[in-house]
Amino acid sequence: MAVPDQHQLQVINNIAEALNSCERRRLLYLCGSLDTDHTEACVKEMLSKVLRQERGHLLLKELMVRLRRFDILRKVCKTSKDEMERTLMYRQCLPRFRVLMANISEDMGNDDLDSVKFLLSSTLPREKLEKAMNFLDVIMELEKLDKVSPESVDFVEDCLMNISRVDLAKKVITYKATVATHGHLPQQQRCRPPPPFTASNSSHTLQQATQGQSLHSAPKSLPVTVCREQNCQESELDWYKFNTNPRGVCVIIDCVGNDGDMLEQTFKALHFNVFLHKWLSVGGILSALRDTFRRRENLQGDGFVCCIISRSTTNHLLGTDLNVSGLQLDSIRRLINAESCPMLAGKPKLFFIQGYSVSEDQPAARMQHRDEDLETDGMSRCDVIPTDADVFWSHCWTDEGQLVQGYHRSVYLKALTEALLKGQRRKTHIVDVHTEVNGAIFEHNQRNPGARYNFDLKHTLRKDLYLQ
Repeated sequence: MAVPDQHQLQVINNIAEALNSCERRRLLYLCGSLDTDHTEACVKEMLSKVLRQERGHLLLKELMVRLRRFDILRKVCKTSKDEMERTLMYRQCLPRFRVLMANISEDMGNDDLDSVKFLLSSTLPREKLEKAMNFLDVIMELEKLDKVSPESVDFVEDCLMNISRVDLAKKVITYKATVATHGHLPQQQRCRPPPPFTASNSSHTLQQATQGQSLHSAPKSLPVTVCREQNCQESELDWYKFNTNPRGVCVIIDCVGNDGDMLEQTFKALHFNVFLHKWLSVGGILSALRDTFRRRENLQGDGFVCCIISRSTTNHLLGTDLNVSGLQLDSIRRLINAESCPMLAGKPKLFFIQGYSVSEDQPAARMQHRDEDLETDGMSRCDVIPTDADVFWSHCWTDEGQLVQGYHRSVYLKALTEALLKGQRRKTHIVDVHTEVNGAIFEHNQRNPGARYNFDLKHTLRKDLYLQ
């Protein structure tokens, strides 16, 4: 690796001299050091290593953002806060785990720290606890004991719960879900193709994962199972273009009558051209989708969204029909594959399904829709999910009995609309939006064990998708 030149040495010296003791400690931790020595000399040595890396200048700027030293970012790194925050939406160099721990430490006061020390009096030596000036010092000692790591943060979550910092514990739970979906490795190291996109490897539900759990003992990883194909190119092609106006068409099919209007308002706010259909039969669902695809102007945006609210069985939507065949979920996806709908090829196709499960003994549940009625080619087995690229499938289901309990509103759809609108303001990745949705469902199931929601997320997106 190249030795820093004179200009880089001046940058290193200026930064090291401008940081106080706490900032130096935090910088070294963010860079992976657990050494208690945080002198200027140590910081200069670390910054020298940083600048010798391939993306050292970006890493250096991110460090200044994480330290909230925007004055150094502007004067020394010649970059504005806004510019770096936009960059960090797409590309982050620092490990998410260390950023999380450093941020939690910043949010904890002296009383919280004293509570943590008391709680860990039998875990860490007394002299280590006495020397700890902040929560980050405690975390460093726990890391040395292998109590905490990027892959294991349950100890931190339990600790925060026990000192009644539920707000910080939720950040840890969110991080665990992100690790479960994205993995903890940087993007350039996550370039393996996804596993087969089948029901057998993506059928975990919140109901299965949360039985016997409490908020103080959350599941090891929140059960959002995602198939995600990574693109290894380090360029703007790593994310989908998603800024036309309108963004594309959103078709909403509400066969229950409770939440379609809410979804319509949400996707209009997200700049979609929205078509809302209510109280459709199985045949009506197919007709509505086909009519949408027949109009060329509906397919010229950057993406396509389909929302369906319906009574259902394991693999079929029932619409408003009582004694006719159900529509296979797989059939809906096949309607928009690259062969059936070439104008949507290469564009993200998002599905949000809220099902209300009925008994398999009902007449409609025993029948199957004929594939020849779909006028599409492809697989016919109901347990096979096509592996076409650019599909995002978010599916939630709960018992039909909830529909008779007054004016029912879907917990899943409420959390989804709130997270989508929030995600638009923050320019958030679509998977991270669903991390929030998953958290809301998890909390609901903890409070209402008799009215559980099950949540399944899978996709074959080839690039990152950000709401904007």
